[in-house]
Amino acid sequence: MNGNDGGRDRPGRRPHSRPGTTDPGRREAGPRDKGRPDKPRRGPEGGAAGTRPLSRRAQPAVAAPHPPPPPGLPARQLAVSLIAGVLRRHRALDDLLAETAGDARWRDLPARDRALARLLAGTVLRTHGRLSTVIGTFLAKPLPDKQGNLWPLLLSAAAQLLVLGTPPHAAISLAVDQVRTDSEARRFDKLVNAVLRRVAHDGPALFADLDSATHDIPPWLFARWSAAHGAEAARHIALASLAEAPLDLTAKADAAGWAARLGGELLATGSIRLAAGGRIDEMPGFAEGAWWVQDAAAALPARLLGDVAGREIADLCAAPGGKTAELAAAGAKVTAVELSADRLARLADNLARLGLTADLVTADATDWDPGRTFDAVLLDAPCTATGTIRRHPDILHLKREADIAALAAIQARILANAARLVRPGGRLVYCVCSLQPEEGREQIAGFLAAHPDFQRLPIAASEVGGMAELIEANGDLRTLPSHMQRAEPALSGLDGFYAARLVRTGST
Repeated sequence: MNGNDGGRDRPGRRPHSRPGTTDPGRREAGPRDKGRPDKPRRGPEGGAAGTRPLSRRAQPAVAAPHPPPPPGLPARQLAVSLIAGVLRRHRALDDLLAETAGDARWRDLPARDRALARLLAGTVLRTHGRLSTVIGTFLAKPLPDKQGNLWPLLLSAAAQLLVLGTPPHAAISLAVDQVRTDSEARRFDKLVNAVLRRVAHDGPALFADLDSATHDIPPWLFARWSAAHGAEAARHIALASLAEAPLDLTAKADAAGWAARLGGELLATGSIRLAAGGRIDEMPGFAEGAWWVQDAAAALPARLLGDVAGREIADLCAAPGGKTAELAAAGAKVTAVELSADRLARLADNLARLGLTADLVTADATDWDPGRTFDAVLLDAPCTATGTIRRHPDILHLKREADIAALAAIQARILANAARLVRPGGRLVYCVCSLQPEEGREQIAGFLAAHPDFQRLPIAASEVGGMAELIEANGDLRTLPSHMQRAEPALSGLDGFYAARLVRTGST
């Protein structure tokens, strides 16, 4: 897996220094150092020679305050911390970002610096394969195991030089400043300077010649996409997945009016689309709870339940709550079930901002038994989330091929329990934000074979904005990142989602 320390995120080992060379962690003597002894000569009273001894009443001088860090350095330090957290500690990027609010190092960082750090981290995670190849070209020897955050730092600086267009003098100078603050990596300051100068000069041509689809997508994942969708479609999926997603919103009411007010586009599916950028909590309508952030594809499954006003709906695996909000806004009596108490608390906060209500239950959906049934059940099952890479590029480094079978087994157990919660004649919508057929089409095929009292209720193109390309031959929903492509890349694409709508036909 390319997120492993032994994989593409660390080219290898490099000796600390070569015989006959100066330790790169030590400062070389400059012009003002010439002729100075290493230590001041001591006077008879313990002071430096030529100075008056301190009186007994004299107070020690107050140490001079540390100079402020160069502009842009704290943001880059946070970015490197985030990159290391994903690649080495295998933590989700969103979780790492959430933790910065309680971290003394980052909690007072201005919003602009936070945004830059997130941009840098996301860029590295999206282009990791190509960045690693270019940097590795200019490393004479592998890096050592004990290197601090040297490798994430090189990745961050290379992303600035090769992707974000940061002026070389700024990117390199700040990278050298940054490595000198790392106790385990500071001896590599000259290496950082030399490698990044090569990256700045020769790297752009090398980077441009590398194929992002085959370098930045894990080989196992690209192979599975090819097997499931065909080689050409897999390439389109890969390229769309590596592009940053636009900002999609779901309005509580008057979607057309809010699209006009926000300067966005009202999509045929009912979502509002804008180019990503800026602080979401400062946009009109956020504070008053007029809308919430939700990918246009993620907004579709809840709508497949039809008119839910006054009906009792169970929303399983409900966090972060976009689908719960959709159902509640449509007048449903929603019971939202989530295993994680922390995630359920965030869902509650979101509903409070929106002025919506639902019954919230902390429980495991595999065996949750409320002692009653519902008019409909919506199950957004835990999955590999390979359809959301454009919003969550850390997935490229956190998911492994073995996760597919493990999650498919969990999905089957939750789906079987969900079936018991549906009243006769009621609907069950199963969805995952995965592109893997084992988690979608094959999961439903196995379920229907084991549950003869359920049958597929095909989805019509008219239910998804007339976009027939989103409907499979059997009537299931299948969105791909390569769908909804526009002339403007920043306004293109959809998350990859699969959804099947089933109806319970039995009498018990």
